[in-house]
Amino acid sequence: MRNIRLKLAYDGTNYHGFQRQVESVGPTIQGTLESVWAKLVDEEVTLAMAGRTDAGVHALGQIVNFMTSARIPEDKIPKAFNSLLPRDIRIHQAECVSDDFNARWSAKWKRYDYLLDNKPIPDLFKRLYAAHEPIPLNITLMQQAARFLEGRHNFKTFAASGGDSKRFERTIYRCQVSELENQLIRVSCVGDGFLYHMVRIIVGTLMDVGKGRILPGEIPEIIASQERKRARVIAPAQGLTLVHVNYSDESPFEVFKDL
Repeated sequence: MRNIRLKLAYDGTNYHGFQRQVESVGPTIQGTLESVWAKLVDEEVTLAMAGRTDAGVHALGQIVNFMTSARIPEDKIPKAFNSLLPRDIRIHQAECVSDDFNARWSAKWKRYDYLLDNKPIPDLFKRLYAAHEPIPLNITLMQQAARFLEGRHNFKTFAASGGDSKRFERTIYRCQVSELENQLIRVSCVGDGFLYHMVRIIVGTLMDVGKGRILPGEIPEIIASQERKRARVIAPAQGLTLVHVNYSDESPFEVFKDL
C-alpha cells in the first residue's frame, strides 16, 4: 500500500462543496475524484482533504491523500486523472508520502484569498470568482480592522452553525486587505486552521467596516463577545479560494511577507 498525496485545483462553481454527499444532492469534488480513480484502476478509495471547501468555493492548492494498492507510478497519476476528470478539476502533482501523513491533520497552516469586485457594475468575467459589492468600500478602514483579527483568539463569533468544531481557538498569522487593479479588493487570511464559514464571515464583517457600519476599533470587542449575531454577514461563496496548504516548518510570515 502507498499513501499518495495530490495537489489539485478546481473551479467550485458546479459542485456542492468538496466533501462527498449522497448523489441526490449533486456532484462534489471528493465524489468526482474517487469515482475517476475507481474507473482508472478498479479500486475504491476514501480521500482525506486539507480543507472541506463549501459549495461554490474554489481552490488553487487543495491537498488530498489516499491509500492505494494500485501500481501506477506517481509521475503518471496526474495525466491519468486529468484524462478522465471534468475540465474544472485539474491534478497538478502526485507523490508518495509516509503512511502517517494526513492532508488535514498534518497541515501546519493555510491561506485563503477572497476577491471583491467593488465596481458599480460587476465585471462579467469575474462573476464566478469575485463577489460583487456595488457600495464603495473604505479600504483604509478595512485594513485597520483586519489587523485586530491577527493573533490567537477565540473565533466563536466568526463560526457559522453546522460546523463540527468543539474548540474555537485559532491563530491568524496574517489578515491583509489589498487594493488590486480594476477596483478589485483582495482579503487574504493565513492561519493554522479555520472554522466553518470563518473566512466568509470575516470578509462580511470587514465589508461592514468598509461601509461605515462598524468601526475598526470595535473588532476586539466583537471577537471577545463570542456571540455569532455580532458578525452576521456571510460573504458569498464564489469569492473564496483555498490558495495554499503548508506542511513544512516554513514561517507564514516569510512565505507571504509581501502580502
